[in-house]
Amino acid sequence: MSCKKPTVRSSRRRDSRVGNSTLFDELLQFVLPDGALFSKTEFHGNIEWIPERLTAQALIWSWQDSKYVTEAFDKTLEVCERIKLTKGATNYTTFMNALSRYRGVIGERLRLRHQKLAREIGGRFVLTDSWMLIGFDGSRATAPRTVANEKAFCAPNYGHGKEAKYGKKKSEGFRRERNKACPPEPPEPQVWITLMWHMGLRLPWTWRLGPSNSSERKHVQEILEQEEFSENTLFCGDAGFVGYSIWKSIRDIGQDFLVRVGANVKLLSEQIHMQSLGDGIVLCWPKDKIKAGEPPLRLRLVQVRVGKTKMWMLTSVLNGRKLTNQQIIRYYKLRWGIEVEFRGLKQTIDKHKLRCRNNDRLLAELDWSLRGMAIAELIALRQQIPATAKQPPHDVPGNRSLANTLRALRTCLRNLDQTADPEDNLMAQLSHATIQRYNNRTDKRPRYRPKNPDIKTLGDPVVRPLTPDERGKLHKYSIKNLA
Repeated sequence: MSCKKPTVRSSRRRDSRVGNSTLFDELLQFVLPDGALFSKTEFHGNIEWIPERLTAQALIWSWQDSKYVTEAFDKTLEVCERIKLTKGATNYTTFMNALSRYRGVIGERLRLRHQKLAREIGGRFVLTDSWMLIGFDGSRATAPRTVANEKAFCAPNYGHGKEAKYGKKKSEGFRRERNKACPPEPPEPQVWITLMWHMGLRLPWTWRLGPSNSSERKHVQEILEQEEFSENTLFCGDAGFVGYSIWKSIRDIGQDFLVRVGANVKLLSEQIHMQSLGDGIVLCWPKDKIKAGEPPLRLRLVQVRVGKTKMWMLTSVLNGRKLTNQQIIRYYKLRWGIEVEFRGLKQTIDKHKLRCRNNDRLLAELDWSLRGMAIAELIALRQQIPATAKQPPHDVPGNRSLANTLRALRTCLRNLDQTADPEDNLMAQLSHATIQRYNNRTDKRPRYRPKNPDIKTLGDPVVRPLTPDERGKLHKYSIKNLA
């Protein structure tokens, strides 16, 4: 009898083993259900591929670890053949032309699908203290120096603007003669990325791409005009997202914001005598907006200490109980995760320098790198949340590792013909794709690191009392609104 028990257990274990191809196909069906995403979308009548299959191909292509995009597509064809994914693009040219032409259509449908799944999967992590926290920031990715990329992404008047001419004039005596004989090369073409990031789920939410001279504030305003956000959304930004226009765009859609401000912001106070700058209600009402008859923005200015740094935060939430100083500090620390997301895109996925030499294909490459990263993190979160249901709300998304998530997916793609135990299959590896936790008892900053003289402090925002004329216009505007 003792000899038969191991045989029974091993047979049960063998029956519970599932092939990697089956598990991977289940993941694709979860993200891209057949006939659901593009049922109301019209495509060209001569296409030989099915939109869902092409989208699945692009997703597999974005998860490859190949150095070249053509090599990644060849591996994608091998994966599609193993999982019997037919009616997709059969060659690289057709594939990239389709992604370039329908980048907006496919991206919009997949964005809505991704956000819907994130709300369903996220559960208690979607809202933080009744707020849906959305952080935004911008970064650049370098493109190959080709004629098409330079024409599409380089600033046409680089080095000839007012600020550039002023800088050259001020530093004329410090430049060396050999710099005039051997002038530096023109800047490399770069693509600007403006990313909106869900701070509770730690997931890319939506984004915009543009040339190197794009305005991240205009990108944010474009997103606010074209997309919808949940009620009680709090947008969190750094010191670059300041100004009446972007703040009013957020208020016009009924949402609130929290941004860091410095000496680059001028505000007004209704107090006649200001002894010193302190916390309180202020007005953002530039002179050109006063002349145009635009309404003032009533905001709350708060000084907090984040780590060892004192900083000024400006928010549209006037009630201090609804958004306390402790919450402001915690939310601003959470916003830093978007910088880690950019690092994952550039280093973990290796997209600090893109590969495509055509500008349209390069945008498709970067767009699908971001989308593949977002969906990979989403499916990892799907496996990790049920296993840690009793943990505090801030533990699960913060423990997720992009590198381990991609490692699990790529290992599965390389071994689709194999089977694995439930404790070691793709789903188990995704549930354990977390960062390594350790107690660091030393300072990470090296003692020999020199100080950077180019880093300037933000300073304090400029707050002045209203002039009698401005006070009169504010009084008339208040009476007009009450009437």
